[in-house]
Amino acid sequence: MTGAAGISDVVAAAILGLVEGITEFIPVSSTGHLILAGELLSRTAETWKTFEVVIQLGAILAVVWMYRTLFLEVARGMGRTPASRKFILNLLAGFLPAAVVGLAARDFIKAHLFQGNTVAWGLILGALGILVVERFAPAPRIESAETLPLKIAFGVGLAQVLALYPGVSRSGATIMGAYALGCSRRAAAEFSFFLAVPVMFAASALDLYKSRDLLTLSDLPAFTVGMVVSFVSALLVLKAFIRFVSSSSFRPFAWYRLALGALILFLSSRGA
Repeated sequence: MTGAAGISDVVAAAILGLVEGITEFIPVSSTGHLILAGELLSRTAETWKTFEVVIQLGAILAVVWMYRTLFLEVARGMGRTPASRKFILNLLAGFLPAAVVGLAARDFIKAHLFQGNTVAWGLILGALGILVVERFAPAPRIESAETLPLKIAFGVGLAQVLALYPGVSRSGATIMGAYALGCSRRAAAEFSFFLAVPVMFAASALDLYKSRDLLTLSDLPAFTVGMVVSFVSALLVLKAFIRFVSSSSFRPFAWYRLALGALILFLSSRGA
């Protein structure tokens, strides 16, 4: 991979891995932050866009590790126990809408929406969405992410489609979608974590396959460093975020998004 900004590719990969791990599971848009960080680090070539997708695997492995007992139980009971079948069907219902739309729109999104101003508007619109949901969300009636009705899981999947626009935030769309449909904050956050596993594995695998001609063995060190840093930082953030949402609202994330989006638009208007 190539880049400027006076730092090596491995150091740039570590910085981007840290950005990914910190932002992936909180409603601030990891993709948006990676695009901005990539521009600041002068890592905007097509190979780096693929890198930004693939290092999500590190963050996803953090979810699998943190909830390993649940995933092992589901794997052991697959097709045999009602609980495991329900869990898998819910993930499938939540996965399919974004998978279908994302597959059709992938090339357009990477070509036209991976840029700073797009991210800024996504951050701002997503922030307004968070504030609206916090104001009008119904009283929670679903306390466990493992017992979501299938129609709620599908509704969360439809909300996830909005996150194909960079800056909106996959976690933000799914968490607020689940919360608006009657999940508790903790249940909404945990279902968002679970849903990230198939979505991001599929996105990373597709991007690796479509970009295979751009990648070489020399890219392996940067990819490895980025994924490891992403895994460690995501694991720490996951634990802290669950503690936070158990007793706090999502409004602080909305104010942060509004401030960052406005700052980006201001700097862009000044030619920065």
